[in-house]
Amino acid sequence: MNAIEVSGLVKRFGDRTVVDHVSMSVAQGEIVGFLGPNGSGKTTTIRMMCGLLTPDEGEGQVLGYDIRRQSLLIKREVGYMTQKFSFYEDLTIAENLEFVARLYRLKPVSKFVDETLDDLGLATRRGQLAGTLSGGWKQRLALAACIMHRPKLLLLDEPTAGVDPKARREFWDEIHRLAARGLTVLVSTHYMDEAERCHRISYISYGKLLATGTVDEVVRKAGLLTYVVRGPGLGEIAARLRDAPGVEQVAAFGTTLHVVGLDREKLEAALDTVKADDVAIEAGETSLEDVFIQFMARSKDNMAQ
Repeated sequence: MNAIEVSGLVKRFGDRTVVDHVSMSVAQGEIVGFLGPNGSGKTTTIRMMCGLLTPDEGEGQVLGYDIRRQSLLIKREVGYMTQKFSFYEDLTIAENLEFVARLYRLKPVSKFVDETLDDLGLATRRGQLAGTLSGGWKQRLALAACIMHRPKLLLLDEPTAGVDPKARREFWDEIHRLAARGLTVLVSTHYMDEAERCHRISYISYGKLLATGTVDEVVRKAGLLTYVVRGPGLGEIAARLRDAPGVEQVAAFGTTLHVVGLDREKLEAALDTVKADDVAIEAGETSLEDVFIQFMARSKDNMAQ
């Protein structure tokens, strides 16, 4: 049985369809990245899965419970980490966790708090006020609160926004450690390096699920071709290529240009127009970011007037 199995989820707010017939499967113990632009429906989809919102259409099960009729049971077995730090900043780390333990009616409270502090490496800071923590430690406290009741599914909504690279890496090391124990994780993120650390990814754009699979599968199925251009005058070359037939994207990467397209013949014809003795052009590797930019370019903003 999959931890998440939903089909045809739809959510409307007024006359706006924010989630448009989204279907998704997540296996037990799997880490799935949920990606897409701001306003694409990621948070709304996650909230339907954890029982906070009722879909207008669609069906599904989360942890074996029906998302319509058994939302309370789902909430008890899910850890949901929101984008915004939402703990009492004038309470210590331990006091915040004690409060959460009482909300879940965990007994004895001190045992659950102590074990969670030890497990997340927070024991030495238990007496520190939450408001004085750095972004990385606040993130660790939020994760501690989410897993203290030992959920079977962890839903993370852009958990590492505003956190430095070292703290992000440590956070992901922790997520993989938890998944190895059997915890299922669905995480929304904007960071490509984080997406590449997931077992699979699903991409949603303005309410519609456009792709799902491993990173390699998603990149391959996109069918994009990438060339790397090196040499002087890259700004002028970029301007010439940007509107050329067959060119979908032109992006500067340090001292190179990445030129992306779908039609090899047209793309190579466009590149021929900028060839020179001092300009080098070679085949490159299409990145996940290239694929996502392409998805966004093809999609229509469902919130636009």
